[in-house]
Amino acid sequence: MIGLREIESEVKLCPICMEYHNVATVEVEDEEAFKGEEVVFQAIYVYCSNIDEYLETEDMIRRNSRAMKDAYREKVGLLTSREIMAIREKYGVSQKDLAAILDWGRATITRYETNQVQDRAHDDVLRKIDRDPKWFLDMLERARPRLTDKAYASYVRKAKAHYRLDKNRYLVDTIGAIYATIDEQSYTGNVQLNLDKVVEMINYLASRVSSLHKVKLMKLFWYSDALHFKRTGKAISGLAYIAMSMGAVPEGHSHIMLLDGIVFDEVEYGDNTAYRFRVAPGFETRELTASELAAMDTVIAELGGLNAQEISARMHAEEAYQRTERGKHISFELVKSLSIS
Repeated sequence: MIGLREIESEVKLCPICMEYHNVATVEVEDEEAFKGEEVVFQAIYVYCSNIDEYLETEDMIRRNSRAMKDAYREKVGLLTSREIMAIREKYGVSQKDLAAILDWGRATITRYETNQVQDRAHDDVLRKIDRDPKWFLDMLERARPRLTDKAYASYVRKAKAHYRLDKNRYLVDTIGAIYATIDEQSYTGNVQLNLDKVVEMINYLASRVSSLHKVKLMKLFWYSDALHFKRTGKAISGLAYIAMSMGAVPEGHSHIMLLDGIVFDEVEYGDNTAYRFRVAPGFETRELTASELAAMDTVIAELGGLNAQEISARMHAEEAYQRTERGKHISFELVKSLSIS
């Protein structure tokens, strides 16, 4: 045993030499073989300085065994007992209920969190639960008859909250991957993509333009970025725009509209579905600068009252649009003749 560190000490009857003296609880670096692997871990013992001997209490035996097995888990790439507990606590689920949800033995999770090392198959399932809340929701639905209504509702609520967070991270990563392929800065207005500003811009426009539908929103976005570039040499959002038949459309727009902080209603118009944006609860402008807001205010004042057809016609008349091949990115270098100053 090496690396002895005293945790606490107390004058009491020593359980080793059976005399009264200062008895210490110590942490030491221990080494042991488990399943053919030599593992090093931190163990806790009672230490008697009178005869230089160590003793494990019942609690210490359990604690040290768990520490040794966790060291083994780390060495071979399995979840530790604490990591398994953290996954369970992430969803607020009890040990018994998690075993029921996974259709495992009643005490399986309890054993994995205390004294038993899980097999690789069970480890993979626990990892999937951790990284995929949607899959956990599916498992909850399957296990619903085995859970109380109160427990089921609580677990679903927690899982949905994590799913929303993971969904947004996935969207951010997806959008980032799309923009990683765009090397030409003139297509993004000489600024890096800023999704926080994108979310704020959508909410700002929704707060000042009535009945803001997707087609009109896309055009107001391009005009806001283009006008700020015309004034300062830099766009606002870092979005790249493609010249489509209906006008400028941001790259990755279908993912962008699903980001957290963006709220819209689906509205049926005959056989078609439209998306009408509204202000998210508690919206405040934190990222947008004064010059960026000023550019957006100018665009809103001039174009906010137009309908989708009118603003598309205005877009089609812009030199930047006319000089860009359909399906290609619109260069911000072409907005110097923008019809708005």
